Amino acid sequence: MTYDAEANAAMIYLNGRIEPGEAVRQQTVTLEVADLVLDFGTDDMLLGIEVIGARAVISAETLNAAEQIG
Repeated sequence: MTYDAEANAAMIYLNGRIEPGEAVRQQTVTLEVADLVLDFGTDDMLLGIEVIGARAVISAETLNAAEQIG
């Protein structure tokens, strides 16, 4: 998982980093306090989940343990 504190966004990778062009479809799930963007590959396999508004739905402990980017 990576976390950008300035953007308050986390990326959860399910099968390693997503290469450019690997995610061909996205589905957004809107929550009251955050948005989840599900990234899918060509075979409809879920590759990762971007969490926009991460501090509202992921514990500070988990975000602090993530790879910090940004």
